[in-house]
Amino acid sequence: MRYPIANDARLQQLSLDEARAAIRIEAEGLGALAETLDGAFVALVELIQRAPGRVVLSGVGKSAHVARKVAATLASTGTPAQFVHGADASHGDLGMITTADVVLMLSKSGATAELEPLANYCARFGIPLALMTARPQSRLGQAANIVVALPPAPEACDVTSAPTTSTTMMMALGDALAVVLLRRRGFKAADFHVFHPGGTLGSALLTVGEVMHRGDKLPLVAAEASVASAILEMTSKGFGCTGVIDENGDLLGIITDGDLRRHMADGLLQQSADAVMTTNPRVISAEALLSEALRQMTTLAPRVTAIFAMDGARPVGIVHLHDCLRVGLA
Repeated sequence: MRYPIANDARLQQLSLDEARAAIRIEAEGLGALAETLDGAFVALVELIQRAPGRVVLSGVGKSAHVARKVAATLASTGTPAQFVHGADASHGDLGMITTADVVLMLSKSGATAELEPLANYCARFGIPLALMTARPQSRLGQAANIVVALPPAPEACDVTSAPTTSTTMMMALGDALAVVLLRRRGFKAADFHVFHPGGTLGSALLTVGEVMHRGDKLPLVAAEASVASAILEMTSKGFGCTGVIDENGDLLGIITDGDLRRHMADGLLQQSADAVMTTNPRVISAEALLSEALRQMTTLAPRVTAIFAMDGARPVGIVHLHDCLRVGLA
């Protein structure tokens, strides 16, 4: 059920003012963060890019929640990553970390005692250690190989100084790190789909080749075939069209229900397929995103309900509008 809004106009306005003030404080913190980013961030990017292993994110408290999210974002954008809780590291989870990895710790104070065993482990085995912190000169800052500093900024909550602005800046730094790394790695939308096969996002990132009908399901007739044969092919395959190919299997044109109506006359069934076909039909690469196939079918004129997928000049598949509906894209 929906809860009613308080009738007290003064209280309503006070709530809005306080919320907007908190958001503005955090926004100012992000602005300061963008302005103060320096070579340490670049060094972290290059360290991670060179590492043969994973990025291990760690933290305690609110920083742990941020670290877990950053690890998930990195992993989903092509940078192998995992989260190890700072408190669990010294109780056996250190075994998850190898000398091929890079450790990135998150700690506003840089004095989180639970993270010290992890820092010592990195020093002992020569594992690169990076730190996000507001206090670069802290104990953990002194132990780290790279320190990405958070600029001085007030927390949004002035009553308790609960982590708000600081965790927002850490989250933004993690997102920035993921974006820079994915661009350096040449990560593409199709690669992103590999890690996101489910949901609306997964559907939007499917490729034509992953959905198209191929092989015996592909409606095709030879150029010299009769229109009667073309109609049988259209009926049996159920796409409302058939491709017309030459002796090499290259696509010459397409026959649709509209083409048949336009050529309706005595002797139509005896004519050859290439006599009634539409040349230069709309086609798409099998490597293209399914969302692009949907766009071409529904927004370009004339609208079509099916489109052939090509490998060069040869049709290798066909996608129908219903296929987009089936996977939840349309």
